[in-house]
This record gives sequence, structure tokens and C-alpha cells, in this order.
Amino acid sequence: MKKEKRPFGRLLMILMIIFFYLPILYMIVFSFNEGKSLTSFSGFSLRWYRHMLESRDMMEALYTTFGVALIATLVSTVAGTIAAIGLSKSKKIIRDIMEQVNNFPLMNPEIVTAIGFMLLFITFRVEKGYITMLLAHIAFCIPYVMLSVMPKIRSLDPNLADAAMDLGATPWQALTKVIVPQITPGIVSGALIAFTMSVDDFIISYFVTGNGVKNLSIMVYTMSKRVNPSINAISTLVVVIITIVLVIINVAPMVMAKREKKDEIKGHRILIPAAAAVCVLLGIVFLTNLNGNDSLLPYEGQTLYVYNWGEYTGENLIPDFEAATGATVVMENFDSNEQMYIKVANGESYDILVPSDYMIQRLIEEDYLQKLDHSKLDCMDKLTDAVKGLPYDENNEYSVPYFWGTVGIVYDQTKVSIEDLEKEGFNIFLDEKYRGDIYLYDSERDSFMMALKALGYSMNTENPEELQEAYDWLVQCVQTMRPEIVTDEIIDNMAQGRKALGLIYSGDATYVMSENEDMGFYLPESGTNLWSDAMVIPKNAKNPELAHEFINFVCEYEGAYDNSSYVGYTSANQQVMDDLSGPGGDFEGINAYLPRIGYEKDEVFVYNDAVRKQLSNMWSKVKIAASNAR
Repeated sequence: MKKEKRPFGRLLMILMIIFFYLPILYMIVFSFNEGKSLTSFSGFSLRWYRHMLESRDMMEALYTTFGVALIATLVSTVAGTIAAIGLSKSKKIIRDIMEQVNNFPLMNPEIVTAIGFMLLFITFRVEKGYITMLLAHIAFCIPYVMLSVMPKIRSLDPNLADAAMDLGATPWQALTKVIVPQITPGIVSGALIAFTMSVDDFIISYFVTGNGVKNLSIMVYTMSKRVNPSINAISTLVVVIITIVLVIINVAPMVMAKREKKDEIKGHRILIPAAAAVCVLLGIVFLTNLNGNDSLLPYEGQTLYVYNWGEYTGENLIPDFEAATGATVVMENFDSNEQMYIKVANGESYDILVPSDYMIQRLIEEDYLQKLDHSKLDCMDKLTDAVKGLPYDENNEYSVPYFWGTVGIVYDQTKVSIEDLEKEGFNIFLDEKYRGDIYLYDSERDSFMMALKALGYSMNTENPEELQEAYDWLVQCVQTMRPEIVTDEIIDNMAQGRKALGLIYSGDATYVMSENEDMGFYLPESGTNLWSDAMVIPKNAKNPELAHEFINFVCEYEGAYDNSSYVGYTSANQQVMDDLSGPGGDFEGINAYLPRIGYEKDEVFVYNDAVRKQLSNMWSKVKIAASNAR
């Protein structure tokens, strides 16, 4: 006999457990981190748990996640079980066809299913929100239940129900007293899979939701775009909830097995997962219970729908606005101007949008925005002149600035000399001294801006030869310099000094420099992108009066200070900008916080659809070249 290699098997098992559970342990540990970093532990604190519990958005997302999961599990389990039993009594050809139809959603790419649901709801003009998310979850959970139940049904004697009815049972009794108890393990397995799939789902939920309804996966995705340690706290809470459910499901049957009435035990087993989940849901409802406000306020009972970038709002801005007006703010988040545009173009209604400069130009040209009523705005004189009257909206007829800034180079002052930066500018990204030690930002606009400015051209050029030169410059960069192409992960990575330099937005550089005194920020003399994000009101806004009130509130000192101090991007409010960058301010001595003003080579992006498509195609080729170079 061959000797079993048990030590190797055990070692492999231990390594697999470490591989799966070490990231979860890491997340739990950093949920108690005192600092904001996601990688550097600076001391024990419950700060992020307090922030999580005080955040209505997070707790509502938690409630939505488990509420939808429970209802979807219950409905899909009943429907899937009945469908499986019905198919078992159907003709073979019908059964075979339906089994293939049932398998199709399981094998179909989830993104295709998601888009299908989205188009279905749009076609029938169903307002997207909680109900559409619930219907979609029920639909994609049913096949999993059927897949779990059908093998159990096949293992039964086909004459079992007939035998029960021959002995005097009614069809209902034969089903509930004979068939169901025999297939209970399959039903429970199907219910657990349905619950897990619903809690875990992101892609389908992302495409079918609306009106500010978010589950945890959407919330975590939004939070992961920028540094927010609350993501660890809420993820840890989910792990705890799931652990409690699993403990109840596994321990309760062993406790109940000691009882004498086995038939009673069987009846209870199917209820255990539901009972455990209900207990969890009741706890979440308790956590999300908010105190009511009995006072009469000017906009009591009204709702404002805001579509903004993720993690782009101060901690207290929304609660303070709601307390001051009595209105409810429903905030949805996007991660690109193009994603925002798709929703607006498809007719989804919002009261406030916060797009970037070039996208505002596009929305104006395509007649998606309404002009602001300046008689209702008392904030314009509080804003800095540098960010008013920009080319995309010269008279601020449609927009009021929200944040603004530049794109520059964040660098480790212990690795990169200011002399190199002043000599080379953006061409430092071709300096082989820093090979393998740089970050590029995964954005065709910003990357081509860097390349065009390095070559001495306008970033708004339409000249095909200049665009081709910029493409060649970027290809040379990725092939010779081996950069890491990233998005917002550059923020925490540079705060930890992981590379020598990278392309970054000034507001993100502000955070990096506040976390690490070795970091600097440089704007090349060749010029850069002077960008602005601004608040606009769509033509189909349902509450433009409240939207004007929100714009005023955001631009007032308190709201603007909360926004800028929390996010780190430059405020459009002149006094806030002066206070935060001045003596004793949060960003004193941080040059990234104050954009360069009046420099003739700095430009604002101009929207050009033909050039945008060309750059998008070229940038895809650049990234392919980067992959091939590794």
C-alpha cells in the first residue's frame, strides 16, 4: 500500500484557508484603524463604526440588502419548488425544454441579464427602485432553487403521491405531508443559494435600481472609488451577520435533534434559515430607525434627487440640508461622466447633477439642461472669480461651480528631485531613471492631456498628426517605463509612498500630502487641465425650486467648508478656500489645494465627440501595449 501524503494535504488545506480568509481578517483589523489609510494601521479606534452607524445611506443599504434578499429568497423558493414539482409531472419533451430554459440564466453572462432587465423596465416605463431590484432578484434566484430541488424530486418514487392519495390523502396533503418533507434538504439548499446570490449580487442590482435605492454591493463599489475606511466597517458587519446566520443554521438543528418528535423537527428545519434571517433583519431595522422631526419646515415632505460622484459629499452636508429644509435627499452616485450621461439621455429624472466641464457643454448643446433662475440664487458673489465664467458656460446660465482643480504630478520628494520635474515636466514619465516606479491614470482624457502637453500641443487639439504623436508618446511610455495603470487606488498607494511619482487630480494630491509629508505636487510649465465640476438642473427635474435651494446651501460657507474639508478638493467658495489653505487651516502649506490661476497654458476641456471616440480607441490600444510589455 502506498503511504498517504497526509502532511502535504493538510499543508495545502491550511494554505487554502489562509488564502481565502486572510483578506477578510485584514479587512476586520483595519475596520478598527484610527487613521483613514486602508493599508497603514495607526491605532485602535471605533471611529469608522460610529461613522457607519451615523450614516443613513449605509444603514439603508444594509436594510435594503437583507430585506430584498429575504423576500427574494422566500418568493423564489416557493415558486422554484412548485415549478420543479410541476415539471416532474410534465411530458419529457416539455421537461427537457424547460430544464434548458432554466439553465440559460445560470450560464448567461450576468451583464447581459442585467442589461436585459434594464431594457425591459425602460420599455414598459417601470420606475426603477426597490420594486425593480426585488423583481430582478426573484427572477435570477428561481433557477438556482429549481436546480437544487429537481435532483431530489428525481430521486423520489414517482408513485409516492399516488400512494398517499390511495390511502386517503388529499392532493394538498400528499404534497405538503409526503412530497415536501422528502425534498426538504433540496429546498433548504436552494433557499440558502438564493439568499447568498441575492446578498452578493452587484451587476444586476446596479442596472435595475434607481431613486437612490442601493444595496451593500453598490454602496461598497461607490465607496471603494475613494479612500473611505467605513467600507471596512460595513463589510465587517456583513461578515458578522452572515456568520450569525450560518451558526444558527448549523447549530439549531443539532439542538433541536435532541427533541423527541422528529416529525416536528423536520417541519422546523426549513424555517431555520428564514427565522435566522428575520432576526438579523429586525436588528437592521432597529439600527436604521431614525428619529422623526415634528417641526414644520419650508420643504417638509418634498424629495430632492441628486446624481453626484461617489464619495464627493461632506459628512454632514445632506443631514444638515434635510434638517434645515425638512426635505429628503435621495443621492445616487456615478463613477464617470459618460455613465451619468447615459441615464440622463434615457430620460431618468434628477433635480441636481454634478458633471464635469466638457460634459456640461455636451448637455447644454443637446438641450438636456434648464437655465438657472438667478433670482433664486444668492451664492454667486461668494464664489471665486477664477472658477466663474469658464468657456463651457461663460455666463453661468446653466451651472454653479462645486469643486475645481488641476491635474498634476504627485511625487515622493525622497526619490524625485524638483530639478528633474522642472526640467522635464510631463516628460519625466519617459525618464528611465523611474522605470517601473510610476503610476498612470486610467483615463484617456487625462493621459492624452499629459502626452499632448509634454509635446507642446493643446490638449483640445483636433489635428490627427498631433493626436498620433501623443499616442506614440504614450505607447513609448508604457513599453519602456512599465507603469502601473490605476484609478483612485493611486491615492492610498502614493500616501504610502509605494512609487516615485504618478499622474493625479489636485484634490487627491491634497489628501496624499496631508497623510505623508514626503509627498509633493508639481504642475509642469507646459500647462495642464484646469477642470471644474458644477451643479446643474436637468430639464426634466421634478423639483427645480428645491434644487436652487440646495445649490445655495452647498455654496454657503458651512456647506462648502464641510464639503471641501472632508473630500479634499478645492472649494469654489472663496472664503472657504482661503480658510482651509491659510494659517491653521486643514490644508495649510499644501500647494495641491490651491489651483494655479491665470496661467495661459492651462486649459479647460472642450467637448468634441469625434475626438473623444478617437482617444477612447487609442487609449484601449495603449493599455493593450502596456499588457504586452509586461
